[in-house]
Formats: sequence, C-alpha cells, structure tokens
Amino acid sequence: MSERETRNNDAGGPRGLVGVLGEGSAIAVLVAMFGWAAFGWSTASDRMPTHWNLHGEVDRYGGRFEGMLVLPLIALALYLLLLFLPRIDPGRLNYANMAGAYAVIRSVVVAFLGAGYLLVQTLARGGRVDLLNLLPFGLGVLLLVLGNLMGKLRPNWFVGIRTPWTLSSAESWNRTHRAGGWVFVALGFATMGVALVAGRAALPIAVGLLLLATVALAIYSYVVWRDDPDKVPPAGRSAA
Repeated sequence: MSERETRNNDAGGPRGLVGVLGEGSAIAVLVAMFGWAAFGWSTASDRMPTHWNLHGEVDRYGGRFEGMLVLPLIALALYLLLLFLPRIDPGRLNYANMAGAYAVIRSVVVAFLGAGYLLVQTLARGGRVDLLNLLPFGLGVLLLVLGNLMGKLRPNWFVGIRTPWTLSSAESWNRTHRAGGWVFVALGFATMGVALVAGRAALPIAVGLLLLATVALAIYSYVVWRDDPDKVPPAGRSAA
C-alpha cells in the first residue's frame, strides 16, 4: 500500500470502488447545490420560505442568502467535518477497515441535505410538494441505507451506535451494530410505509419509531456489555 493510500485510509478516505463512488457522489451533490445557488441567485426572491411547522405550513421566511446558500454551506461544512474527524479520533486506525462505508455515510448525509435543498427551492418557486409525506419517506430511505452499513462500522468515537457500553466492549459494539443494521433496515421500510399511508401523522410517527429503536439498541448494548468477560473500564483503567 502506498503512503498516500495509507494516509487516506487512516483519515477515513476512499477505499475501493464503493468508497470512490461514495466520495464522487458527495462532491457531485455539493457542486450541484452551489451551482444552482449561483445560477438561480438573480431570479430568487428576496423573501424565501426557510422553515415549516408540523402541519407543512411556512412559519418563517428569510432573505436570499439564507434561502439559497445556508443549506449548501451546511452540507459543505458537514462533509468537511466528516473528513476531518478521523484525524482526531483515538480509534483512527479502525477507519482503514471501514473506509468504504464511511465514504458512503458522508455521501448519504450530503445527499439527504441536497434532497432537502431541492424541496426548499421547489417550494420557494411556487412548486407543489407534499412535504409531510416526502420528509418521512426520505428519512426512511436514509435509515435503510444506514442500516446496510451498520455491520461494516468498526469501533470509533464519532460514527455508529456509540454508548458507554459499545465503547467499552468490542463484543457489545459488534453485536449491537449487527442488530442495529437489521433494526434500521426494518425501521426504514416501516417509515417509508408510514409516509405513504399516515398523512400528517407520518413525521411524528417516524420520529417516535426512531426514538424507540434508539432506546432499545442502547439497552441491548448494555445487556451484551454486562455479559462480556473482556469488557474494559473507560480508557482501559481500573478505578483510582
């Protein structure tokens, strides 16, 4: 492995075709977002919708900068942050074994924000969008993709199901993420189904299901940790 490849993998950079495609798609979405902001700037309104309530009604307006550039800037900041975090993670060496999955996670986060930006721009220009159904449906797609990546994540401090117990036990980390993969996939399908049939109640139901799944996985991580003979105290130290 070349020195450049080693640096990329230690920093969570691309590894293999999946990683390269994930990285490329994230950059493509960012370019598209900023490209649209530049292209549509002159024709954008000085008063653009920027926030909607739980009934799908606009409850806040902002200026052209907020409506056209805030989401692209947030997407860029998150993308750069996710590139940087492995460099300060005490478990940075594990990123070499999940570089492809980590690149896909970066691309999925950027794509989710890009889809949100598309919805905002459509609504701002008078388009008709069923926001209350599309948001939970998009959340379901996000959960479905993340669920398929869960089992590929290795112990680290920034990405995955990080509880005190998964971070103190390799067994708890591995089993919780395998279980979390199945739970997130099932939750993704359930959320998409709810989005299609529940109407205005879809988003609260989707958020409630996600919270229940999060609590259940946290409890499961504790149960596995409790029975693991190889668990370690925080930082690998005994009590002072």
